[in-house]
Amino acid sequence: MFRRRVVLTAVSAVACLSAAAVYAFSSGTDDTVAVPVPDKRVAGYCHALHGALPAKVDGLSRHDLKPRSELTAGWGKPAIVLRCGVPRPVELKNPEADGVTVDGVGWLIEQQSDGAFRLTTTLRKAYVEVTLPKKWAGDLGPLTDLADAVKSTVPEGV
Repeated sequence: MFRRRVVLTAVSAVACLSAAAVYAFSSGTDDTVAVPVPDKRVAGYCHALHGALPAKVDGLSRHDLKPRSELTAGWGKPAIVLRCGVPRPVELKNPEADGVTVDGVGWLIEQQSDGAFRLTTTLRKAYVEVTLPKKWAGDLGPLTDLADAVKSTVPEGV
């Protein structure tokens, strides 16, 4: 009986920690983000993109996010977050989805419930996601600053 109680307590503790981690990753608290897990080909594009990213986006300085990864980058507080190698967004199947082209890079636009915007590249061999917190969401300037890096490192195609 005691052994079963210990196992259930350990399972409950792991479940609670997992839920807390998911919340921290999804809410972006303390500049913590979920790191994508792309295949080797896409990871190569993302590695190249990481090296080409600008030091400033919309006048905000670049900094590492947690956990540190070549698949993520951030600028400012609250952070404008870039994640490379994310899965294809389901919303891309919607022919009426909102989109914009900025300096030759197409982006799917998805407004989040908290007022932030999630923008994901379209028609590229790797999906690059940029989240603009509500504070920075009124301007597409960050996409202008990121366009050259995306165009030079992530080829067009699907």
